[in-house]
Amino acid sequence: MEIHKNKTYHFVGIKGSGMSSLALLLHQKGFKVQGSDVEKYFFTQRELEKEGIKILPFSEANITDDLIVIAGNAFPDTHEEIQAALKKGLNVIRYHRFLGEFIKMYTSIAVTGSHGKTSTTGLLAHVLSGIKPTSFLIGDGTGHGEREAEFFAFEACEYRRHFLSYQPDYAIITNVDFDHPDYYESIDDVFSAFQVFGEGVKKGIIAFGDDEYLRKIKTDVPVYYYGATEEDDFQARNIERTTTGSSFDVFYEDKLIGQFIVPAFGFHNVMNALSVISISYLEGLDMELVAKELATFSGVKRRFSEKKVADTILVDDYAHHPAEIKATIDAARQKYPNKEIVAVFQPHTFTRTIALMDDFAASLDLADSVYLCEIFASAREDAGEVKIEDLGNKISKGGTVLSLDDMSPLLNHEEAVVIFMGAGDVQKFQVAYEQLLGNTIRNNM
Repeated sequence: MEIHKNKTYHFVGIKGSGMSSLALLLHQKGFKVQGSDVEKYFFTQRELEKEGIKILPFSEANITDDLIVIAGNAFPDTHEEIQAALKKGLNVIRYHRFLGEFIKMYTSIAVTGSHGKTSTTGLLAHVLSGIKPTSFLIGDGTGHGEREAEFFAFEACEYRRHFLSYQPDYAIITNVDFDHPDYYESIDDVFSAFQVFGEGVKKGIIAFGDDEYLRKIKTDVPVYYYGATEEDDFQARNIERTTTGSSFDVFYEDKLIGQFIVPAFGFHNVMNALSVISISYLEGLDMELVAKELATFSGVKRRFSEKKVADTILVDDYAHHPAEIKATIDAARQKYPNKEIVAVFQPHTFTRTIALMDDFAASLDLADSVYLCEIFASAREDAGEVKIEDLGNKISKGGTVLSLDDMSPLLNHEEAVVIFMGAGDVQKFQVAYEQLLGNTIRNNM
């Protein structure tokens, strides 16, 4: 694609996770970058500010003649800045279409799937970057542009079939599950999107072997399955899960290709690592170097991010689907086998809460105690025909609804692991509880 060094790339909605990552990447590759967004603080803006990237409040006055406009997918064509750009005859490119062209300059690896995209992309970027020059985009708002990059690792989101704009060299597909019920009609509708995406991959697909839908995928390029069974091409054997992480051997075509340790928890993280090992092997990377990089991975933002306050372990996690909640609780059980696990969950979108109500209840009940926060009202959905109490009534391990003004019910759980889960603003509940804990400790001194 043609890259314009003499123009400024203006990001409409620069605080979005994908947008902020792309802005960082272009800035680090030497392009002029700025952006605009709402004035509310988002965690993604911290890295933008550290890099000195200008963030403006939305205004049509931001649109000048020397811009190339990259528009976030959350904003319609009627947005004031997009309208101003179109009236000026400026080039307005949607995020996913820009990225689809940009990746053609590299050996590109897309990471997609209903769950696990961000953690897997983060791990892939970490491993590749330690061995070869690599640029990457991660869904936690992290982006890095390497001027002489050979590889490009990026997260590819299936929402509204945006990932169909990408034709990567390789794709890691972690799973296919029913999500985004505001767009997809059924699990078969979801799978149809992944099938079409797979048809656009150029060299090979690395797919999770336990997923029944991924076993049905049909493409012209090889599909390599990874997992822990004899039916998989890349197999993790002799898995040992301890309170410090997980170790395992990897076999390909019945041949041992390496022994690996990851400082991460939960079976899903072993599988994420196995997918990264698989792509590294197919690209001919040194397995000893891959093992070394895996062992030093510290995780991505908002994925089992821990903090200790007094005798309580607080965990911030992006889990917002039943399968993700299950995986997060599994990870907590592995790392803290002797502690009480308390789940604090904020549902994200009303349609998802309705569509997956029973599955949410079952997954949350894997914790020892469960608390809920009001359903997050997003720009995508600000109302719906469901209340948080409807979910609470289906949960057997609790279901008390917390408010920011009263987090005191959590004080009943001493020396516990309290996991704050959600894709909205559940962090504000964690902050409120931290303040309450701090005040309680001071008052008891």
